[in-house]
Amino acid sequence: MESDTGKGKVVCVTGASGFIASWIVKLLLLRGYTVKGTVRDPNDPKKVDHLLKLDGAKERLQLIKATLLEEGSFDSAVEGCEGVFHTASPVALNVKDPQAELIDPAVKGTLNVLKSCVKSPSVKRVILTSSIASVLYNGKPTTPEVVVDETWFSNPDICREYKLWYVLSKTLAEDAACKFAKENNIDMVALNPAVVIGPLLQPSLNESSAAILNIINGAQTFLNYSLGWIHVKDVAIAHIQAFEISSASGRYCLVETVAHYSDIVKILHELYPTLRLPEKCENDEPLQAVYQVSKEKARTLGIEFTPLETSLKETVESLKENNFINF
Repeated sequence: MESDTGKGKVVCVTGASGFIASWIVKLLLLRGYTVKGTVRDPNDPKKVDHLLKLDGAKERLQLIKATLLEEGSFDSAVEGCEGVFHTASPVALNVKDPQAELIDPAVKGTLNVLKSCVKSPSVKRVILTSSIASVLYNGKPTTPEVVVDETWFSNPDICREYKLWYVLSKTLAEDAACKFAKENNIDMVALNPAVVIGPLLQPSLNESSAAILNIINGAQTFLNYSLGWIHVKDVAIAHIQAFEISSASGRYCLVETVAHYSDIVKILHELYPTLRLPEKCENDEPLQAVYQVSKEKARTLGIEFTPLETSLKETVESLKENNFINF
């Protein structure tokens, strides 16, 4: 991964202390980039210490205070940058006020970042961290023979009907970003990863790692869901390649495998035979079908997908290392 493709180039990563963003920062620094990372509080050691310890951080990482809902707060962060990686967006599955907790920060925050990009003539391309959430939920059936690809778009009405607030926030944010980028001539590429797992760089537990922790930490049942899964390093590499490969455009689904939670439990059992894992499903309904997600476009970014088994193993080892679990 080390190369000097980023030598002399300045880029910005929003929400730099997050799970995916921390990996993007790490790999950008390894490639020689100078990185301006935004965080809500640059003085909070829990949020920034792991970034300041990265190779190259001393020389080439600058942390800047910025808040999603504050207009203009990203101006100084994107100024002078060639690329802007916008990853900052809340991930929460249980919310009391979806509009305030998820939708506003996702949509208004994304537009705030893009408005700052318009003001800065140095910005050549914006890479938006979207989600497979803004692809899948359109009412079409997802069965084993179905192949989901980049032409699928989630339908906000369906998201509202099923109260899928996180999904709605990502759908509306990507939609608003695409319209704004078009109107303002911003070269923007969107990445749509599924559930992202793998080693944590940050000390706090993120939602997707928590899903795995929950399974190995005494859950009685597993969820009746089939989801796409992908390794965090693959996602971070895809972001950087989407910036570096000039022909990259549009959106990219990033999914290594679609697997049901029962499959996840099975793999974990093979990896860690002594672990007590849930043996039954949360309900008696038939197990939700798996479907396929096309890798064709993602491969044009030069992504070689890490197998799910490796991703799960590295997630568990990281949870152990960070003392979220002992066994």
